[in-house]
Amino acid sequence: MNIQFSDLIENSPNAPGIYKMYDAEGNLLYVGKAKNLSKRLKQYLDISKLEPHKQVMRSLVNRIEWDITQTESDALLLEQKLIKTQKPKYNIMLTDGKMYPMIALTKHEFPRLLKFRGRISQRKDVYGPYPSVSALNKTIKTIQKVCQLRTCTDTFMRNRTRPCLLHQIGRCSAPCVLQQTHYDENVRLARKILTGDSEPIIADLTKEMKKYSDKMDFESAAICRDKIAELTHTSNRGIRQNHAHRENFNWNKNVTDLENWLGIKINYAGVFDNSHLFGKSPVGAMITFGHEGFIKSGYRHFKLRDNSRAGNDIAMMEEFINRAISREPKLDLIIVDGGIAQWNIAKKTAPNIPVLGVTKGEVRNGDEHFILPNGETSKDLPKDSQLFLLLRAVRDEAHRFVITFHRTIRAKTLTSSVLDEIDGIGPTRKKSLLTHFGSVRAISDADLNALLRVPGLGKSAAKKIYAYFHSEVI
Repeated sequence: MNIQFSDLIENSPNAPGIYKMYDAEGNLLYVGKAKNLSKRLKQYLDISKLEPHKQVMRSLVNRIEWDITQTESDALLLEQKLIKTQKPKYNIMLTDGKMYPMIALTKHEFPRLLKFRGRISQRKDVYGPYPSVSALNKTIKTIQKVCQLRTCTDTFMRNRTRPCLLHQIGRCSAPCVLQQTHYDENVRLARKILTGDSEPIIADLTKEMKKYSDKMDFESAAICRDKIAELTHTSNRGIRQNHAHRENFNWNKNVTDLENWLGIKINYAGVFDNSHLFGKSPVGAMITFGHEGFIKSGYRHFKLRDNSRAGNDIAMMEEFINRAISREPKLDLIIVDGGIAQWNIAKKTAPNIPVLGVTKGEVRNGDEHFILPNGETSKDLPKDSQLFLLLRAVRDEAHRFVITFHRTIRAKTLTSSVLDEIDGIGPTRKKSLLTHFGSVRAISDADLNALLRVPGLGKSAAKKIYAYFHSEVI
């Protein structure tokens, strides 16, 4: 029987995914997930080491199928979906949803944020599952910082007479004792974060922060800034996690498949993407790859030179591609993230280089299709093929690279203040002022004597700061 089973798994891939075991009549016996399908399936070879119910199952297996996924987390989600919908006989431990941690918002006047392992009921909105408790805890921490939702039980909440420690450290709005005006709005924000829709929240917070800054309400602006930083960190972490599968790629084989598909030879392929926030801080990036994988020496960042193009993705891409092809490395293929408009401008800018467009479709990860160098649209590439996963991965790497750069540029803007406008106030003095007073508002309210007490500031600089905020002429 071992030989027969080994034949069934002989060609299993060294990649993340799910596997399905069937009996001789075609009944689905079991669905499992794996970080490495080949290694996981080999664990079934020695039947004596299996749990009793799996020994029985193993003796019935007549056919095995597998589906490759982008990451182990994707495999987890697909596994649970198949178990819930197809109910394999031997997946007893997962049929009630007790295996993986999830996050929920309760149906309450002031919904509670909680983590749980158990049956899904109508009493709470459920999000997940999460691949680990660590990932779940990081998400809860982000929501606490940004939305300040309660995590305490209903009984604990009813019996409070004063706010708890979480309120004091800015992680709960204390609906137990304090009147709430924005709790419902914060619950809606939490739901967006839990569904991965954080970019619109960052955009709204950025506009709100600017509004506070214009009103000289720097404390409120700082709160917005901190929320943006937390959401940005969470989003970056998600991008990093979503690219954990790259080590499983056979780059040489996949790039060869890409060459055969497009009918070209590839030494350097360049993938382009843009980023801006309502036209602010417009930047672009190019990542490069070849038969050996990503070629970091070819990576490029671009700051927009022609500001009249800011906010116009097509015009921005034209400038960035034009600048890229005017210098090394020489590109054999250009890949653009976008539809026919992006493909057209890339083709116009670099007419002698084949252009491949990767369109998002309605769902970013799973509905992509491609605009080929001859202008035809292809939707036939199998979604579980290594070539499809390669193209999606290089597109996402370009997105990660440009987003990281854009957030770095944006962070420099967020950390600037009116102090930067005062002649003679450099980073060291600025740090001393903020350390001494705690906020720009406090600095603007300080009299000259208070400013003179700031270590290392000096009399001349103190007078300049006082004059700036109090409209006096020195």
